[in-house]
Amino acid sequence: MVDIWQNAMDHAVTIARRAGEVVREALHEDRKVMTKSSSVDLVTQTDQKVEQLIIQSVKEKFPTHRFIGEESVAAGEVCELTDSPTWIIDPIDGTTNFVHTFPFVAVSIGFSVNKQSEFGVVYSCLEDKMFTARRGRGAFCNDQPLSVSDQEDIKQSVIATEFGSSRDPEAVNNIFTSLRNIVSLPIHGVRGAGSAAINLCLVASGCVEAYYEIGIHVWDIAAGSLIVTEAGGILLDVEGGPVDLMSRRILAANNTTIADRLIREIQSFSPPRDDAPLLPQ
Repeated sequence: MVDIWQNAMDHAVTIARRAGEVVREALHEDRKVMTKSSSVDLVTQTDQKVEQLIIQSVKEKFPTHRFIGEESVAAGEVCELTDSPTWIIDPIDGTTNFVHTFPFVAVSIGFSVNKQSEFGVVYSCLEDKMFTARRGRGAFCNDQPLSVSDQEDIKQSVIATEFGSSRDPEAVNNIFTSLRNIVSLPIHGVRGAGSAAINLCLVASGCVEAYYEIGIHVWDIAAGSLIVTEAGGILLDVEGGPVDLMSRRILAANNTTIADRLIREIQSFSPPRDDAPLLPQ
């Protein structure tokens, strides 16, 4: 069977490595930091430069393809996933890490056709780890196959999560209620890389049993989600239904036993969807 998307994936890996070089070089420069939705939702000129680099490179090779990019959406473009071949790009997943030189920064590139993920590429720039997955063909890190943990006891598990960029008191209260519930089970520990894409890759690698978050965006998780499932893991909404990448809610786990136990402890809430209509100015 002809693999019609292999060329696109090869290009994604190549451009992710090139983007990673830009990120590493920028760490030695003065990083101008700006904000978006809040004082803790950061963006830098490097985010914008890397996204432009990726999009321009893809346009030259695949001129009919569509894009969903974090910085493009922040600039006012509509976040809409259609049946067309679509590149879903987070140029720097872990911008706060990048600003503070905390060593988990990723370039994330997902690719969807007919609203179905075909491949995902997550390049952890500072670790020089290239995570990749093709639908139905497994997940890999630096060409070595990945497999999720086989742990089924929640009390023997490590769970990854993040606190997000919202400082709305109700959202913060829900986040810490969930955290308190899960820690009190008890579990072995809670971890967070500061990057949704890397957290998903940690699940795929078997380093943590699960990762959940409310408030992430489709560009944070489009690539890493496929890496999890191709490594043998599962994806769910935090209330247990099918995952909706536009809902800004996700639970990725090694198996249903761990996932079901976490679902009982998560205090869910619903942030505005990524594909919600833009309000008039």
